[in-house]
Amino acid sequence: MREPRLYTTSADYAYQELRHRIITKQLKPGQRLPEVTIAVQMGVSRTPVREALRRLASEGLVIIIPNSGARLAAPTAKEIEDTFLVREQLECLAIRLAAERVGERHLRRLEEAIVEEARAIDQRDLEVYLEVNESFHKTLADASGNKVLAEYVENILARTNAYIVFYDPFYERESIPTVDAHREILVALRSRDAEKCVNLMRRHLSDAFSGLSEVVEE
Repeated sequence: MREPRLYTTSADYAYQELRHRIITKQLKPGQRLPEVTIAVQMGVSRTPVREALRRLASEGLVIIIPNSGARLAAPTAKEIEDTFLVREQLECLAIRLAAERVGERHLRRLEEAIVEEARAIDQRDLEVYLEVNESFHKTLADASGNKVLAEYVENILARTNAYIVFYDPFYERESIPTVDAHREILVALRSRDAEKCVNLMRRHLSDAFSGLSEVVEE
C-alpha cells in the first residue's frame, strides 16, 4: 500500500498523482490526457494540472502537442535504441572517471541504493524501484567529478526510466537482474578497475535495452 505523501502545492499533488497512475499502468501509452477531465477528477483547477503535465513532459512521460493537448508518450523501438546508445556513451565515460576517484562516501551511497533496490523488487514497488535505480546511476555520475556529465546522465536517466514505465514487464517478472549487475559494478569500483567497470556498465545497459526492445517489437 502506498504511503500518504505531503504535497506542498496543488501542482505537486497533480504531478505525483498522475505519475503514480502512469507508473502503475492505469494509463496507457498514447492515451489522451485532457486537462479539464483530470482537474475535475483531482478536485483542482486546470493550472496545476497543466504545470504537472509540463513536468511529466520534461521526464519523457508525456507529450504536449500545441493546439491538441497532452497525451502519454508512446516511444518507438528506434527512439529507445537511440536513447540507449547515448546513455551508454555517457555512463561508460562517467564510470571510467569514477573508477579513478571514487571515495567511501559514494561507495556507501551505492551500497545503500542496492539494498533499497532489492527491497523494492521484493515488494514489487515500481515507483521506489525507479527512484533507487536512478539514485544508483546518478551517484555513479556524481562520483565522476564532472558536473556537466552528471547533468547529462540525469537527463538521459529520466528518458530511459520512462521506457521502463511503458514497456518493462516489471510486475510479471519472477526476477529482476539489475541488482546483481549493480553489485558487480560496485565490486569493480571498489577495486578501481576502470576497464572492468566500463565493460560491466556496457553489458548492463545492453541487457536493459534488449529487454525493452523485445517487448516493443511484440
